[in-house]
Amino acid sequence: MRIVSIRERTIDISRYADPSIPSGGLTTSIVAMTTDVVRNGRPVVGFGFSSIGRFGQGGLIGERFAPRLLAAGDVDPLQAWSAMMKGEKAGGHGERCVAVGTLDMALWDAAAKIADLPLHAFLRQTFGDRADPLAVPVYASGGYLYPENDLTRLKDELQAFKDRGYRRAKIKIGATSLDQDLKRIDIAVGLFPDRHTLAVDAMNVYDRSAALATAHALLPYRLMWFEDPCDPLDFESQAAVTAVYAEPVASGEALFSDAEAKLLDRHGGLRRDRDILLFDPVHCYGVPGYLRIIEAMEGRGWSRSAFWPHGGHLFSLHLASALGLGGTEVNPSSFQPFGGLDDNAVLEAGSAVPPDAPGIGFESRPPLFDLFRRL
Repeated sequence: MRIVSIRERTIDISRYADPSIPSGGLTTSIVAMTTDVVRNGRPVVGFGFSSIGRFGQGGLIGERFAPRLLAAGDVDPLQAWSAMMKGEKAGGHGERCVAVGTLDMALWDAAAKIADLPLHAFLRQTFGDRADPLAVPVYASGGYLYPENDLTRLKDELQAFKDRGYRRAKIKIGATSLDQDLKRIDIAVGLFPDRHTLAVDAMNVYDRSAALATAHALLPYRLMWFEDPCDPLDFESQAAVTAVYAEPVASGEALFSDAEAKLLDRHGGLRRDRDILLFDPVHCYGVPGYLRIIEAMEGRGWSRSAFWPHGGHLFSLHLASALGLGGTEVNPSSFQPFGGLDDNAVLEAGSAVPPDAPGIGFESRPPLFDLFRRL
C-alpha cells in the first residue's frame, strides 16, 4: 500500500468519566491515514492515536515522520517503520517514539483492513502463527484521586467496574498522603478482596524513602502489583523496593526502547518469577519497537506472560491476544472515548477477546469513530 495523505488533530482527554474534573491538560493525537487501496469504492483509511499519558504529538508527526512516510512509496507496516526512522540517531527516545507509534497504529489498522482481517488475526498471519485468538485477562484501570468526595466517588467507580464483569482493578496512589491512600486501598479491597486482584499505581512520584515506606505499608494487602514506585530511570531505588517488597512489582510504562528494557532488567531488581512488564506498545515506537523489547526480554529469561501492556484500549488488547501476553489494561471510564473495549465486548471469567471487525475495530465504538471520521 502507499500512503497518500495523513491528517492529525490534538484532542483533549480526561482521567475521569466526568471530563469537567480538572485533569492536568492531558491531550492525545489522532491520525487518519488514507491509502491508495480502494475497497467498495472508497480508499482504505487507517486510524491511530497516541495512547494515553504522553500528550499529543502533532509537531513531530507533521515535521518529521509523516513527510517521510508519504515519500516512502509502497510499504507494509514493517517497511514503513524503517522509512519513518530514516536518519534518526540512536537514543533520545523522549517523545519521538510516541509520534512514530501513533502513525504505526494507523498503519496496522489500514493493513489489516486491506487484508479484511481483524488486527489480532493479521498480526498472527504476519508473524506466522495461525492459532485462534486468545482470550486475554484484563483489569479495569482508574481510581484517580477525586478533588471532592474522593472515597465515595472511588467506591462508586470501582463498583461500576465490578458490575461490568471486571475481576481485577487498579487504582492510583501517591497524589495524597500515605494514610489517605491506605483508606482508598481499604475501600478497593472491600470490592476486590481476593489476593492479587487489586493493583496500585504510584505513577513514578516517590523518592526512595517514600517508595520504601509505601512498600512496607502495602505488604499486608497481597496486591496484584505495586506499579512504578519511583522515577523510571532510578533503578537503584526500584531495586531497593523489590528487596523489601515480596509481592509483585510492575514497571516499564515510562521506558521506550529495547536498550532501556535491558537496563531495567539489569539494574532494576525485577524478579522474573513474579514481576510485571508494562511497556506501552504505542509509546515504544509501535509494534516493531515493542517486538524488539519482547525479544530482548525473552532472551534474558522473561516469559511473555509477564507482559501486560499499558494503554487500556483496543490496540493493546489485539496485541496481547495475538502475541500471547499475560494480560492487558482496560480503561472503562477514563480517557474516553479512547479507553475501553468495543461496545459489544463480553467479559468471561475476567478475560476479553478483541473484536472481529477488520482492523482494530474503532468503528465498533461510535463516539470514537465519529472523531476519526470528522478528521
